[in-house]
Amino acid sequence: MAERRNGTPAAPTETTVRSADWDSRDLSGEEHTRVLFSDVDMTEATGDGAVFTECVFRNVRFNVSAHTDAAFVNCTFVRCSFFDATFTGCKVVGSMFDDCSHDLMKVRGGDWSFVGLPGADLRRADFADVRLREADLTGARLAGATLVRCDLSGAWAHRADLSRCDLRGSVLPAMDPATVELRGAVIDPVQAVALAVALGLDVRD
Repeated sequence: MAERRNGTPAAPTETTVRSADWDSRDLSGEEHTRVLFSDVDMTEATGDGAVFTECVFRNVRFNVSAHTDAAFVNCTFVRCSFFDATFTGCKVVGSMFDDCSHDLMKVRGGDWSFVGLPGADLRRADFADVRLREADLTGARLAGATLVRCDLSGAWAHRADLSRCDLRGSVLPAMDPATVELRGAVIDPVQAVALAVALGLDVRD
């Protein structure tokens, strides 16, 4: 499993939900702490305000699920599928994603600070208005993805592929053009100046 940022280990789980069928389950108001979810089907699950704290999700299917104002704090996701899943206003702070699929995943608002997505295939993911401060995007594949109006302050992006990625309106102070692939990325004029300065260019009016 990929290590969490700063080497912090995942919290030990205390109970297990195994091979359960939670297809189309309404998770609204549910609270789960230090639970291992293994081989659980959460396809088309919905929920408003569900809280998962220090849980581990292994081989869980979140396909076409919709989560609103939910919290997944310091959770670990291993080999999970998020095909066409939607997260709106969710708090996913400190969570780690390892070998997961994110095809067509949509994230609208919320706080994903300190999240771990190293090497993640996010080429068809869509993030808008998301706080991603100090997120680990090392080696992440974001070619052609959407990452608009996001706060990436302090994010790790070494060897990340952001080619053709729509980055307009996002805060990109940690992006080093020398170590990040930005060919064909869509940026706004303010970002263009910042990147030019990062490359050592003398920008004048």
